Amino acid sequence: MSNVTRNRLTGADSTTGELVSQVVLGTSVLAFVAAWLLLLQWVDETATLAGVPALQLLGGAVVLIGAGLTFVGVGSRLGYLDATPSSTAGVPVGFVFGLLWAILGGIAATLVLGDALSLWLPVATVFGVGGFLGSVLPREDVGSTVPLGTILALFGASVAFGGIDANWTWSPSWSAAVFPGSELVPVAVVFATLLGAWGGAKAKLGFGAEGRQAGAYYLVGSVVFAMLGVLALLVAFIVTNGLETVLTGTSLTGGHLTLPFVGLQVPWAEFPFLLNQTGGLFVEIPGVLPAVIGTLWLVFGAVLFAVPLGVGAAVFLTEYAERGRFTQVVEVATNGLWSTPSIVFGLFGLAFLVPRISGGNSIFVGQLVLGFMLLPLVLITCREAILAVPDKHRDASAALGVTKWQTIRSVVLPAAMPGTITGIILGVGRIAGETAPLLLVFGGSPYPSSSPNVIGSFEFGIEPPFVTNEALLSPASALPYQLYSTITAGVFPKEVFTNTEFGWGTALVLLLVVVGLYAIGVGSRLYFRRKLHHE
Repeated sequence: MSNVTRNRLTGADSTTGELVSQVVLGTSVLAFVAAWLLLLQWVDETATLAGVPALQLLGGAVVLIGAGLTFVGVGSRLGYLDATPSSTAGVPVGFVFGLLWAILGGIAATLVLGDALSLWLPVATVFGVGGFLGSVLPREDVGSTVPLGTILALFGASVAFGGIDANWTWSPSWSAAVFPGSELVPVAVVFATLLGAWGGAKAKLGFGAEGRQAGAYYLVGSVVFAMLGVLALLVAFIVTNGLETVLTGTSLTGGHLTLPFVGLQVPWAEFPFLLNQTGGLFVEIPGVLPAVIGTLWLVFGAVLFAVPLGVGAAVFLTEYAERGRFTQVVEVATNGLWSTPSIVFGLFGLAFLVPRISGGNSIFVGQLVLGFMLLPLVLITCREAILAVPDKHRDASAALGVTKWQTIRSVVLPAAMPGTITGIILGVGRIAGETAPLLLVFGGSPYPSSSPNVIGSFEFGIEPPFVTNEALLSPASALPYQLYSTITAGVFPKEVFTNTEFGWGTALVLLLVVVGLYAIGVGSRLYFRRKLHHE
C-alpha cells in the first residue's frame, strides 16, 4: 500500500473517532445540564419532549454515551481508529471503575437474591474485582472506555426501557428513607455524564498523555461549571423569591430629596422596603433600614479593628521576627483561629467581653467579636502577600540608603496591598453574613423602630473615659439576625408581608449588601494594582 493511501485511511479513521467523541462530549454536556435542571426543579420530572418523558430521555442519552465510548475503545483496539494509547489505563481508573461495577453488582444481587449482607456482598466483590481487572489489564483505549461504556449503557437502558420513572422509588432495608426516581436518576446522570465527558475527551485526542490531560481538563471544567451553575441558580432563586417584596411600594418619582444648603427639592425614587424602619405605628410598609445600618456598622467596626492589627502583625512576623519556633506557633494558632466555628467566638464574647464592656448585648461587642473572626484571615493573607514581594525590591530600596521602615512603608506594603485586600474581601463576606455570634452578643429587638445613631451619640468629657457613645453600647439589629428572627418568629408584626415574604426580601437585601462590599473591595484592589503597575 502506498503512503498516500495509508495517510488517507488514517485521516478518515481519525475523523470518525473524533466525530464519535464529539457526539459523546456534546451528549454528556446536554444531559449534564438537563439533569441539574431536573434536580433543581426548574423542569418538572414529569415533563415530556415529543411525547417522551424527561427521565427516559436522560436514560437514552446515557445509553448513547456508553455506546459511543465502547465504539471508540473497540475501534481503537482493532486498529480501525487512529490512536496512541498507553499500555494500561492506570490503577486509579481501575479503582473508580471497580467501585462502579461493585455498586452495579450489589444492586443486581439485592434485587435478585435479597437484602442480606451475606448474599449481595460476595456478588458485589466479584463484580468490583472484575471491573478493576477489566480496566487495568487491557490497553488504555479498551480499559478506559469499554468497562465505563458498558456500565453506562446498562444504567441508561434500565432508565429508558426498564421502568425506572418519576413514580419509581427505592426503599433500602438499612434506612427508613424512601428515595424517589425523580431524584435518584438525575443525580446518577450527573455522575454518569462527568465520566462520559472524561472518556470522550480522552478518546478525542487519541488517548495517551494528551488524552489524559484533555480528560482531566473536561472533568475539572465540568465540576467547576456545576459549582458556578449552582451558585448562579442559588442567587437567581433568592432574587426570584425576594424581588417582589423588595420592590413593594417602589416609585421612581414619588419621593423628594431636599438638597443641603440650598433647600431645593428634587424628585427622588422611593424604596420603602430599603429605606423604611421595620417597626413603628406610622410605618405602613416595613423596611430593613435599621438592619442594613446595623450590618454596615458591624462590618466597619470589625474592619477598623482587625485590619491594622493584622497588617501590623504580618509586617512584624515577616520583616522583623526571626524565622523559628515563635513564628511557627503563630502560624499554627492563626490557622486554627480561622477554622474555629463562629459560635465559639460568640461564646468568648458573651463570657469575656460582655461583662467587661457593656453588661449586655451591644454593637461594640459585636464589632469586636467579628473583628476577632476577621483578624486571622487578614494576618494570613497579608503575610503571604508580603512574602510574595521579590527581595530585589527590598535590596533596591536599601541601596538608596533608606531605612528599613521606609522600605516597608513605601515598597513592601504597596506591593502587597492587592493580596491583602483580597483577604479582607473574603473575610468581610464571611462576617457580614454571620448569625450565631450576633445571637449571643449583639442582637436586641429584631424589628426596631429606629436606626442606631452611632455618629450622633458621641459625647466628650474631661473625666475618664473622656469619650462615650450610648448607641455603640446598646443592642441593635442586623440583616442576618433579623432574617433568623423572621424565620423563627410566629407572627410578623405587620400584615403587609408574611414571614416568608419578609424573610426572602431580607435575604435579597443581605445578598446585595454583601455583593456591594465585595464590589468596594474589588475596586480597591484594582486601584492599588493599577497604581502599583503605573509606578
